[in-house]
Amino acid sequence: MAGSVNKVILVGNLGKDPEIRRTQDGRPIANLSVATSETWRDKATGERKEKTEWHRVVIFSEGLAKVAEQYLKKGSKVYIEGQLQTRKWTDPQSGVEKYSTEVVLQGFNSNLTMLEGRSGGGGSGGFADEPGGDFGVSGPSSSAPRRAVAAAGARNSDMDDDIPF
Repeated sequence: MAGSVNKVILVGNLGKDPEIRRTQDGRPIANLSVATSETWRDKATGERKEKTEWHRVVIFSEGLAKVAEQYLKKGSKVYIEGQLQTRKWTDPQSGVEKYSTEVVLQGFNSNLTMLEGRSGGGGSGGFADEPGGDFGVSGPSSSAPRRAVAAAGARNSDMDDDIPF
């Protein structure tokens, strides 16, 4: 194999509000706990079963951490793209070395997309056009900009071609 890929894609719900810490120079770092679930019907009993996995997500990207801080809360549905990283640390109580594997969002290969609106009811993420937005922050497409483009086109009759977005 010529190369390798370290990419994680999660679609899940936050198990608790984002935990925000700040670096010494004031940049936010967000810690998320994301649950992904799968459901199936047991063939032997016909009973419906569910399995939930919990994922630790750390956001070092300043713009994405600000979005998490402002808009995400317990129960928010999110789409996340990042990389797996394992870090070694020493437990202060027992002195034993431990390992934690986390999904890390930093740099240009990261993505955080809100899959629900701010009020928690479906629709656009709404934060891409907000002041303080950052490169790499994206939200699902919304029908609201399309309506605005269509209304603007109706007022300006010399623009009769369709805009592809």
